[in-house]
Amino acid sequence: MTSSSLATETAEAKRVRVTGDLLIVELRDGRTVSVPINWYPRLAAGRPAERRNWTLIGPGTGIHWPDLDEDISVEGLLLGLRSAESAASLKQWRVSRRRPANKRMEPTRSRGRKRAAHS
Repeated sequence: MTSSSLATETAEAKRVRVTGDLLIVELRDGRTVSVPINWYPRLAAGRPAERRNWTLIGPGTGIHWPDLDEDISVEGLLLGLRSAESAASLKQWRVSRRRPANKRMEPTRSRGRKRAAHS
């Protein structure tokens, strides 16, 4: 009996595009993978500029959106895996997006001491 072994190569992303409905990833081997954007709630919630701001992870084994704190693996896309983020984590992320970024923290006044009045 003979058997053949197939050499498998890791799929790597080359280009990424996000439309209003789809995440479209072009792979280095010529394939194109597209999935509904609603599979990834953070990506779906992102503004167009945030969706365009992506970087490849390593040689393209994944995609990172720094503004959305989202990472998606190419392998996961090929396997048809949706986001596995918990509802609690997603809720916390959404709340954090409503807070002003980089708000300077001011020291609070001590409630125990009153300031002397100036005449």
